[in-house]
Amino acid sequence: MPDANRVLTFVVRVVQSGTGGLRAVVERVKTGRKEQASTMEDIGRVIAAMALGGEAAMTLKGKHALVTGGSRGIGRGIALKLAETGARVAIHYYVNEGAAKETLERVRKHGSDGFLVQADVSRVQDIQRMFARVRQEFGTLDIFVANARPELAKFYQKPMEITLEAWDHALDSQAKAFLVGVREAVQLMSDGSRIVAVTYAPGAQKGTWQPWVAMGSAKAALESLVRYFAVTLAQRGITVNSVSPGLTDDSVLNGLPQPVVDTARAWHQSGWTPMGRMGTPADIGNAVALLCSPDAGWITGQLIHADGGASLADTLMPLEVQHG
Repeated sequence: MPDANRVLTFVVRVVQSGTGGLRAVVERVKTGRKEQASTMEDIGRVIAAMALGGEAAMTLKGKHALVTGGSRGIGRGIALKLAETGARVAIHYYVNEGAAKETLERVRKHGSDGFLVQADVSRVQDIQRMFARVRQEFGTLDIFVANARPELAKFYQKPMEITLEAWDHALDSQAKAFLVGVREAVQLMSDGSRIVAVTYAPGAQKGTWQPWVAMGSAKAALESLVRYFAVTLAQRGITVNSVSPGLTDDSVLNGLPQPVVDTARAWHQSGWTPMGRMGTPADIGNAVALLCSPDAGWITGQLIHADGGASLADTLMPLEVQHG
């Protein structure tokens, strides 16, 4: 329990939506942790959860984690949540060292620590060097989160237009990177460790987002590898799962033109995400941390949709009909 005499400071930013609702972001000043809320009651619940739950037992205390693509967006959300629950975190980045340093600073505000490691995960030698650094700094590894993804410009082309170079880059950065990464990770892992891959299941399973063809195919291969590795590593108690975020603020979505971002946000607030909003990096961090907890040892080989129920919507039927 937190010290009753300690003062906690929160900042609440509220934006009125066009439908009469609201969008709020609650930030705990000391740690920089942010959560979204959609009603005044939600704001109260979020503050209470941060004040009480945020000081709960550090279930991952003493654990070592590596988060690829951990410098910003969803990767940052995951790194911060793991740090909040006690893990020391190695934060991988490709080019944005400034963002990675900021994430590490916020990790330390959570009372944890870690280090930065640069690598191009589409290159086998870089992956091997990254894990060698983990061995040097941590000695062991308990959690491996594969989240890194190239910028949109590297692969965002339609099926009839995509170059083989762009196709190879997408596959190398996802499926091959996961294959090599898991093989390297398990050499540092004890029994009962955790491996989580971040995917985008709609893109891997559908075909309508045409310029996503390379990344969708790469994520499909990644999801398949998760199942194979789950069987391979089950006897050691090492769980392997994938998490599929819905559309998430401060993620790949923000690389698209602003009108696209605005349309997507309005679409999900209108009800296509039953919870009435898009996700946040903190939401995904919470889901990954749950899978990494000791209590999740019987969950393996699964694809978890952390999307506020968006994957439950029936795209064949107008939303107003579905709502009755």
